[in-house]
Order: sequence, then C-alpha cells, then structure tokens
Amino acid sequence: MQEEYKRKEERELVRKFEAFLKNKENYYFDEDSFLQIISFYLDQGKYQKAVYACDVALAQFPFSAELVMEFADVLVRQEKHEEAIEKLENALNYHPNDVEILLQKGTIHALLSQYDEAIASYEQIVDFAEDKDEVYYSIGLAYQGKGDFLLAAENYKRAIEINMLNENALYELAYCLDVSGELEKSLDYYHQFIDQDPYSEYAWYNLGIVYNKLGKYEEAVDAYEYAVAIDDDFSSAHFNLGNAYMNLEKFDKALNAYTSTVEIEGPTAETYCHIGAAYEKLKQLDLATKYYQKATKLDLLYHEAWYGLGVTMMLQERWAEAVHFFRKAVKSDLENGMYWKAIADAEAKLGNVVAAQEAYEEASEMDPENHAVWLDWSLLYFEQGDFEKAVDIVQAGLDECPDNADLLYHSVVYLIEFGKYKTAINHLEMALILDFEGHLQLFDYFPNLQTQKALFKIIEQYRNNN
Repeated sequence: MQEEYKRKEERELVRKFEAFLKNKENYYFDEDSFLQIISFYLDQGKYQKAVYACDVALAQFPFSAELVMEFADVLVRQEKHEEAIEKLENALNYHPNDVEILLQKGTIHALLSQYDEAIASYEQIVDFAEDKDEVYYSIGLAYQGKGDFLLAAENYKRAIEINMLNENALYELAYCLDVSGELEKSLDYYHQFIDQDPYSEYAWYNLGIVYNKLGKYEEAVDAYEYAVAIDDDFSSAHFNLGNAYMNLEKFDKALNAYTSTVEIEGPTAETYCHIGAAYEKLKQLDLATKYYQKATKLDLLYHEAWYGLGVTMMLQERWAEAVHFFRKAVKSDLENGMYWKAIADAEAKLGNVVAAQEAYEEASEMDPENHAVWLDWSLLYFEQGDFEKAVDIVQAGLDECPDNADLLYHSVVYLIEFGKYKTAINHLEMALILDFEGHLQLFDYFPNLQTQKALFKIIEQYRNNN
C-alpha cells in the first residue's frame, strides 16, 4: 500500500514537472523532488528526459553532489562514460573528498578497464570512508581486473579483517589465491581468525570456504559443522555444508542441510534447486521434480532448475519433455555448452537427427574443450553410417582436445570403417600411449573376429615393444 502511494506521488510530481516545462508554470521543486523525478525517468528508461531534468535541477542547485552523481548515472546508462567522469571531476572541485563521488568515479573507470585510475580514486577515500571494507573490496576488484591477483588478494584480506562478513571479498579472495596457486599456503591465514576467536562462526565458515575450494570436502564439512554448532541459525553455513556433503556424495546429509537453510531464511529458487538435485541423486525423481518446479515458480529465469527438470525427465526416458525443459534452460543461458549438449542428447534419443546435430554444433562452439560433445556428435554420424563425417567431427574434437584417448580410440573405429587403415593404426598407437586399458572399448564396435584378431595383434605388438 505504501509502495503504491509512493508511485502515485512520483507520477504526480513528474506531471507537475512536465507541466512546469510546457506551460512555464510557477512551481518550486526542491532537491529531493528533482532526485525523485530523475529516478522515475531512469526506471522508465526515458534517458533523454532524465538528462533534461538533470540540467534543470543543476541550474537551480549547481553545487549538489547528489544531483551530479545522478546525472553521471544517467550518462553511464547512455554509455557516455567519459562525459560522466568529467561531470564527477568538476564536482570534485567543490567536494574534493566526497566519498560517494570518488567511489562512483572509480567504478566508471573500472567499467572502462581504466584500472589504475579506478585504484587512484578508491585510495583517496580509504582513510575517511565509513565502509572501509567495501573500498578495499573495490580496490581488490580493480587489481583483479589488471590481472594482479596477489595485490587483489591483499586488498580482499584487508576488507575481511575489517568485516569478516564481507562474503564478496571472501569469495574473490579464495578465487585469487586459487588462481595464483597460493590457496593451500593461505590456510594459516584463515586459521589465525580461529586462533583469535575459536567461537567465531564466521571464522569457521571462512575456513570451510577455503577447504571446499581446495577440494578437501571432509575438512570443509568439519569447519561448516563447527559454524552451525556455534550458530544454528547461520543459513549460509548450512547451505555450504549441503554443498560439501553433495561433493562427498552424502546426499541424505546434504538434503538435511539444505532443508535447514530453508527453515532459517525461507525458500529461494537456489535452495529449492539444490534440494531437487539432492533428491535426484537419491533417485527420488518425483520429489526432485517437485522441488525443481518449486524453484522455477519462485524464479522463471532460474535456468539451473529448468535443466534439473530436464535431467529428471532423461532419467525416466521421457525424451520429449526433457527437450522442452532443456530448451527453457538454454533460453535463459544461451552460451551454456552443457545445456546445448543435453538438448542434443535428448533430440538424438527422439531420433531428431538434424535437431541433435544443430545442438551439438552449438555445444561445440560454447564448450569446445568438452570431449564428450565431440564424441557423442561423431557417434551420431557413425550410427547413420556417415563414416566420413564421423571422422571429420572426431578430428575437430582432437584439434581441441589433442590428448584425449577416448576421441583417439573412436577415431580408430571410424577410420577403419572408412577404409583409412594406415591413419587408424597411427591413431591407435597414440591412444595406447595415453591410455592403454582404454583399448578394450574398440572390441565393442567390431564383433567380427577377424578384425578383433588384427587389432589384438597390433595392441600386443605395442605391449611387447614397451
């Protein structure tokens, strides 16, 4: 009701402003009124009207920092970044240490990949900013944009030391330490928090994040368990505990952790989707479907839930329904190679060869290093008897994944069927070097004993020579 009244008030204010412009009516607008008018135009996407309102407002209040910042925001929406920076720099002449102006200026520089300028803006406000952790976090992002992960990590650490609850800084710190190969070494840093306060749920939670990132899921579980033992209402710790249990394939325990998350913070599309995934792994497909559907009702664009529904349909061999849900998922995330491959696999099961080929092609463009895409795509042609095309596809896959033994073994099959025996033997020798035991899959494709004996002879010759 209050929100509706506010919108009505805004519309009335805008009507008066437009009447004032059109008829030159005598009406006074204070600074807050102008900010509401500009915000209304921004929300409506009427950027030119917002610009005009900014001009009128600044003519009346030329030294208003808030109006200048609003103007800069309008210009950024119009992708006039340099003009926005110029406006902010002019404002700094009479508000030299304004935290919000310098923060906004830094953000725009960062958007333009002008990271040194962004850092310079942020560093000006560190000493007198109220939320210092957010400033250090912004500096960290700028260094990360430059590719200087260690300096980024240092600034994220400063942010966390000020505010251990800064989850963005925690996430980015773990990423930077991981990329720079320093994550394992940083465990002592995280243990320092616990040494300072062994009953800090946040210290244990942070440690859990690092262990999880390192793939040490048992240790992550222990850390998260400590966090929830200290504070049973710590929803993020329950949720991450669920993720760690999923990685350990302890799906019942994961389900309990996710359910606790819902009880504490209420339902979200993300948590419902994770509950669905836990039920899926437990092979309780009706319940998995139910929770994936609950997730989509909370957020129609939550593509992970649509994908989950597709997977549950595939597991029940309901191929047409699987295609329907996978296509809903890809509609919200067009560049997801996993989704395109899922569509291709389901279309292939339906016998829709052309649709499957098109989806595999999309998947190969989005995720060229996924050897399974090339493998299944080539098999589609092989099963159609188009050995030449199967060879072409698997070779394209080998160009992207040259050390993949499965692709090499399948290329051997296709080349033999296509009559390219010399190349087939070369590929077989390369595959045997990469994964000797993998040769067993060849015999599934050649029931003919004579062909099996010929292959066995080559393989034994390789074994004896090595």
